[in-house]
Amino acid sequence: MADPYATVEVRNPNGRDAVFFVKMTFKNGRGHVVLSAGDQVSVPAKGRTTYRVFVIGSGHVEEIAHCEVDPIAVANW
Repeated sequence: MADPYATVEVRNPNGRDAVFFVKMTFKNGRGHVVLSAGDQVSVPAKGRTTYRVFVIGSGHVEEIAHCEVDPIAVANW
């Protein structure tokens, strides 16, 4: 609770470096959205990057029951 965060691994199957937009949605136990977060993540060609999303600023950390990540991130070449 002192330093709440979530991590997501972004993989780049392409043959060149890319920047992907990653979106995460944090929900409470009843399935209602508590917080949505998104950011651009740079990933090397044929590589992967772990991205850390801090949720401390939300003010509703204790309500978060689970997180959903869009399964496909859009590449911004």
